[in-house]
Amino acid sequence: MEKVELLAPAGDLEKLKIAILFGANAVFCGGKQFSLRAKANNFSLVDLKEAVTFANKHNAKVHVTVNIVPVDDDFATLDEYLLALDQIGVHAIIVSSIYIMKRAKELNCHFEVHVSTQHSIANSKAIEFFKDVADRVVLARELSIDDIKDVKNKSVLPIETFIHGGMCSSYSGRCTLSNAMVNRDANKGGCAHSCRWTYHLYLKDTLVSNDNFIIASCDLMSIKYIPSLLSLNIDSFKIEGRMKSVHYIATVVNAYRKIIDAVYDNKNNDKIDIKPYINQIKKAENRITYTGFLSKKLKNEALLLNTSKENPTQSFIAIVLSQKDENGYNLIEVRNNFKNKIKANYLSANGNSGNVKILQLKDLDFNEVDIARHPKQILLAKLDVDLPVFTLIRKK
Repeated sequence: MEKVELLAPAGDLEKLKIAILFGANAVFCGGKQFSLRAKANNFSLVDLKEAVTFANKHNAKVHVTVNIVPVDDDFATLDEYLLALDQIGVHAIIVSSIYIMKRAKELNCHFEVHVSTQHSIANSKAIEFFKDVADRVVLARELSIDDIKDVKNKSVLPIETFIHGGMCSSYSGRCTLSNAMVNRDANKGGCAHSCRWTYHLYLKDTLVSNDNFIIASCDLMSIKYIPSLLSLNIDSFKIEGRMKSVHYIATVVNAYRKIIDAVYDNKNNDKIDIKPYINQIKKAENRITYTGFLSKKLKNEALLLNTSKENPTQSFIAIVLSQKDENGYNLIEVRNNFKNKIKANYLSANGNSGNVKILQLKDLDFNEVDIARHPKQILLAKLDVDLPVFTLIRKK
């Protein structure tokens, strides 16, 4: 049985490489044109060429979002852009516009065409509609695991389903709050996430509650459903989060990589302990997670109404940039404030994790550093463990 594709987000080249090295079989990213997530560090054509080269080297794939809801003026450069993506060798595009799907096929592009979740595809009849213009469909996020099973059994196209990340408080992202409140078009990549702002509750002109609240939903986490989802022979599991950090991408991707592999390797059908994978993800959480719509028995816990439930973390303190030199120093890049000679935790791209002590810190002029307090600063670090490049170092 062919393994499911693990598809991860990539907001820039660094995140793309991290996602692949930490276990993704494919990544999705946005170009400078036709892509939602306008505030992500979207990829130029030069960046995309480097991304495809890196992915090919690691037996991975690059999917490019071409998923804006276009108006007529947007089509002027469409053919040129699609042909450029084809020339670069991207493996798939993710599309919301039926015309763009059709046009990609008419141009005989070699990449696959995937129907975006923006179409809210929730049944096999809708999938059948796209069979002549698409190669895969991304299901709506509002389906239970039983619904997904039913659709997969009847589908004429491969299926992709979300397993982790942000959930829209509107149905599959069909929201105009951002447009109405701050004139930022969510369907052109400009969503201001108005549902996550803090609000006061009024009854007419009378203040009912002084408590700040938001109207968003918890993030999706499907760890407990992975064995069941794998049994459905879904073609791709998708993690959301092109705006997320390197730490988030590496941690979440690696957790899902490990549990997916554990299920495939479980020849005796033993019950798999999911706690280690959940605990790993909690190290990178910045919002409370829930199982979304996968269970038909939805509960209020899926709603994120209180800003105190936001969990920003500063546990990620550095990333290893080089192997040890002849003097025993690694180059590291600072990501959050930490002291010299602390005991920390690490996660490597090979899946290894454990404890590490920072024995010595120096700047590039070999001056001693007592506290690393400047994000993105490059330091020399002497560690008690030999760590490979791209290893994440985190507070214990």
